[in-house]
Amino acid sequence: MYSDYEGRDLKGMVLRLEKSSIYDGDGLRTVVFLKGCPLKCAWCSTPESQNREIETTKDGSITYGKEMTVEEVLVEVRKDSLFYFYSGGGMTVSGGEVLAQPDFLLALLRRSRFEGIDSAIETSFLGKWEVIEQALGTLDTAFVDLKMFREDKHRFYTGVSNQVILENIRKAGSKDFDNKLIIRTPLIPGVNDDQEELENIGRFLSELPYVHHLQLLPYHRLGTDTYRKLGRVYTLKDVRVPSEEHMEWCRSVIGKYYDKVM
Repeated sequence: MYSDYEGRDLKGMVLRLEKSSIYDGDGLRTVVFLKGCPLKCAWCSTPESQNREIETTKDGSITYGKEMTVEEVLVEVRKDSLFYFYSGGGMTVSGGEVLAQPDFLLALLRRSRFEGIDSAIETSFLGKWEVIEQALGTLDTAFVDLKMFREDKHRFYTGVSNQVILENIRKAGSKDFDNKLIIRTPLIPGVNDDQEELENIGRFLSELPYVHHLQLLPYHRLGTDTYRKLGRVYTLKDVRVPSEEHMEWCRSVIGKYYDKVM
């Protein structure tokens, strides 16, 4: 059954595989983290996923990244098929940015669909629409980051413009792909939690009928120790985790325009 299929031996750069995740889609998931991302978000919790190349910590004790074929990844994914069946779980491809390895991503998704494994992706949607459209026609759930609306702020805090991202979200949210399109906004105090920014996000999503819902995710400091191990500076070290009261206020601001906020 697995001896020969299109894309079987295609190679990609994988950061790691995590088993039994409950935070990256429905049920129990095997999360395939790809390595390489065109964004450099100031709050990134996985700095080891940004560079495409294999990296080693300053002390040489940890190596990040491994080249794997599609089949080598799926060998590991299939091991938990029984748990997917009973929990409604499956495989989630995350990053880094999954669209930075488009052929590898599409081969994983197509084969997972063929084998009946539920599939999801976590992405910024910074990529070619042609690839995104193919992916959306194959997967079950897409988690898409909408980090902020203003282009100047987005460029300052991530290193890239958000115009392609917004246009891709607009296209995806305007068409029924028979799956769940879930938007995620990481709420960073002092960065994207002001009223103007939140209202812009609400207005934008209110025009997209096929967005399932918006998840507001509170800022956290997970991953800051990895910056130290890699010899990098974490620039948001003074930002505090938002209170639940502030999170609720942010939901209420967006909720004036878009009511499917979690």
